[in-house]
Amino acid sequence: MADKPKTPTKKKEAPAKETAPAVSPKPRAAARAAPPVAAAPPPSPAPPATAAAPVAHDHKTHSFRRRLLGRVVSDKMDKTVVVEVIRRSRNQVYKKYVHSRDRYKAHDEKNGFKVGDSVEIMEHRPISKDKRWKVVRLVVRAVLE
Repeated sequence: MADKPKTPTKKKEAPAKETAPAVSPKPRAAARAAPPVAAAPPPSPAPPATAAAPVAHDHKTHSFRRRLLGRVVSDKMDKTVVVEVIRRSRNQVYKKYVHSRDRYKAHDEKNGFKVGDSVEIMEHRPISKDKRWKVVRLVVRAVLE
């Protein structure tokens, strides 16, 4: 084998790349800063002295307890009403809406709700063997004929 003489190869010089001037990155907090807020409108005049005081509710405005709407179907027990809640759910196979009915015993402290009233009930700690709900408010009073 004959050795070939090595020929020196010329390295091609790459053209000089122009680099952008070094700019410091923006701080993250500045990038997330909210836009300036417009000045608030002047406060409205005070309500007249004859305005009624706000009504104090016996329940919280926000709660993690469930609330259901239903109709009173029985008020024969003392301090208890039976509330029927009707839900509509769609059948998976037939795509028809099916009514499901549940009855809950709810606490009515003043015996103020009568058969036919639409009421809102809210979950409550156990009051008796079957009562775990409490009537919160009257939605629609029943029409007596």
